[in-house]
Amino acid sequence: MPERYIGAMSGTSQDGIDAVLAEFEDGRFVSVLAHWTGHYEPALRPALLELSREATPVTLAGYARLDRQVADVFADTVLALLRSAGVDPRSVRAVGSHGQTVFHDAKGVQSSLQLGDPSRIAARLGIPVVADFRRADVALGGHGAPLLPVFHHALFARDDEIRAVLNLGGIANLTLLPNADPGQVRGFDCGPANCLMDEWIEHHQGKTCDLDGAWAGRGTLLPDLLAALMSEPYFGLGVPKSTGRGLFNLDWVAARDPVLAGREPADVQRSLCELTVRTVVQALQREAPATRRLIVCGGGTRNGFLMHCLGAALPQVVVETAGDHGIEPQCVEAAAFAWLACRRLRGEAGNLPSVTGARRAAVLGGVYAP
Repeated sequence: MPERYIGAMSGTSQDGIDAVLAEFEDGRFVSVLAHWTGHYEPALRPALLELSREATPVTLAGYARLDRQVADVFADTVLALLRSAGVDPRSVRAVGSHGQTVFHDAKGVQSSLQLGDPSRIAARLGIPVVADFRRADVALGGHGAPLLPVFHHALFARDDEIRAVLNLGGIANLTLLPNADPGQVRGFDCGPANCLMDEWIEHHQGKTCDLDGAWAGRGTLLPDLLAALMSEPYFGLGVPKSTGRGLFNLDWVAARDPVLAGREPADVQRSLCELTVRTVVQALQREAPATRRLIVCGGGTRNGFLMHCLGAALPQVVVETAGDHGIEPQCVEAAAFAWLACRRLRGEAGNLPSVTGARRAAVLGGVYAP
């Protein structure tokens, strides 16, 4: 009997909340039925960015206020999705809410924090909410990230071709699929994808993203800046590994380039784009050099210049998007959290120890009743 779940996700780009209504049968993902994107209010997004950069102290009252505000935006987004699809909330089994990550340090502090009070979301929707997906994995010694590889395996793995999946959100993460065996899957965060480019264009032009990479495409690559950024030790770490805005932000760029303020801004944007490409290619060639097909998903697929540069840097690899495999690239992450919610209600593991480094597989997330 088919079941409906909703997944809601906001990534490190913090540019909006993607929500999908998805259909499952016997725990198997079937399709995305509807998609909606919500947005943070102009005053809320900067506060979330500041918090995730760890740049400004926040009071407990301020943290609690942000938790409530994020929950309301998530609830509003899901309600808009339901209205647009003409779906009765009572027909939805559960909502998988990732929330908004504002802190992630699995190996130092050993914690991952997401805003968006799931009890408030459940109360507003009248639908059970599954949330807090990362901390069970962290408690078992894992990174709690990336969580998408287990879903990527379910969607894209095949025995007759060595594949990889690249998610281009704020952070770039790779899933390596040497075959259809889930025990062989590996995945990790490569480094920045859109987060630095988004911050840079917002700082200079007040825009939240470089539409189609047009600004970067007008710039000239700065080899010395790129070399300074590529010297970051994170890029050379072994896997598993994970990262976020706490490391990769404009303060990180400025610390490696004392003349940043005097650079031509478009040239910096071009170099930040190349940083994303180089770190992805370096990671893929080091960890899975026999890869023949790279399936790209996430908001970065809408950056035509970035996708062009990525394809040019990997001439022996077929570079395509998740859309070529039947699922809209922007829907993959949200669909993954609908799938994880389904697995939680079925009592099935949602992590892959080969990816996160956890001691064992675990059922992820807590269930919050309306």
